Amino acid sequence: MIMLTNSLTEESSANEVEVQKQRIPISQPGIETALLTGCQDRHYAFGLAMALASKGVLLDIIGSDEIDSPELHTAPNLRFLNFRKGHSTNASLAQKLWKLLVYYAKLIRYVARPRPKILHILWNYKLELFDRTILMLYYKASGKKIVFTAHNVNQARRDSKDSWLNHTTLKIQYWFCDHIFVHTQKMKEELCKDFDVAEEAVTVIRYPINNAFADTELTPVGAKRRLGLKEDEKAILFLGRIVPYKGIETLLDAFRLLLADKQAKYRLIVAGEPKKGSEQYLKGIQGFVNRNFDSGQLILRMQFIPDDQMEWYLKGADVLVLPYKEIFQSGVLFLAYTFGLPVVATDVGSFREEIVEGSTGFLCKPGDPAELAKAVETYFRSDLFKNLKVRRRELQDYARTNHSWEAFAELTCNAYAKILARNPL
Repeated sequence: MIMLTNSLTEESSANEVEVQKQRIPISQPGIETALLTGCQDRHYAFGLAMALASKGVLLDIIGSDEIDSPELHTAPNLRFLNFRKGHSTNASLAQKLWKLLVYYAKLIRYVARPRPKILHILWNYKLELFDRTILMLYYKASGKKIVFTAHNVNQARRDSKDSWLNHTTLKIQYWFCDHIFVHTQKMKEELCKDFDVAEEAVTVIRYPINNAFADTELTPVGAKRRLGLKEDEKAILFLGRIVPYKGIETLLDAFRLLLADKQAKYRLIVAGEPKKGSEQYLKGIQGFVNRNFDSGQLILRMQFIPDDQMEWYLKGADVLVLPYKEIFQSGVLFLAYTFGLPVVATDVGSFREEIVEGSTGFLCKPGDPAELAKAVETYFRSDLFKNLKVRRRELQDYARTNHSWEAFAELTCNAYAKILARNPL
């Protein structure tokens, strides 16, 4: 068996060298920053906020009810500012418009204050074009230094919805930024090439592990029972937001091919909340499932998965499958690593940078059900699956070493310090 710790030694060392190379000790706990969450991606915002606070950064978190948590009100160095209270999915159009205006009014008034000097934007808010242009101009006119995390370099292109207006406003936003974070080298290359961003203005920070979900004493066997699975069934998991670019149709076709092996005892679990406005897409998936599978072969839970149930899926599954058609990077991949779950994924985006074949998972050609089925079969024949109990622990250790929030926060603080060093307060 090729041990994970041995096969990844070179990659781990390279990551540590990068951290050491860019390290600037944050000796002064006086760096003040506002974290603009865009009122989304709670787990990412929480992880970054707690890590930055532990480094001594004085942090204002601009968020909403969805971002709020008790820890954000009790941890040292943090101040949570709720700019969108009382969010309701049943609100009228007038109520939604009012809350939108209130949010932007509070944000504009907040930015007018002299401190903090650094605004770190994790996500834009609702008015994408306004956020990219007028709001960015206002930030700079107010004397702010702007740090931006580009989770997607050009999301519209990924979704086949790119346009001149989208590309131009993105370029404007990137131009206004003092520093930009991306999660992979491929994203940095695309950002610099497509939007003329200077390389020195971009830092690659490996996507951090998701430590926001409970990891209790629940065993994989116990988790399978909670999902209604038998211990000897090979559980294949798709987890995450249900959207067309993630290639669920390819996975369903591949699963149909896998079921040709009657002895394998495969079960597929599709769990996640559908994207709003995708009713027709969901109807197509449900129809395909009804026509091609028996009820005992597939668990279809296209709904919001509560936080306290996430470990059921990540411990009860034997492998996570990411059949994406296109992607920059996926947080679900690192969530799986956090729980020691191997991954089979299509070779798109930056998956090749993060999946070590035979050690953390396997890759296959995108959009090809036969290739995906073959990759899943290869996984279940591999030592990675045969020694899954041991490999889970190794994979968790790898994730903690290479994707820690501590290293993430250190590189982030380094960027803050460099910006302030160029323009002292």
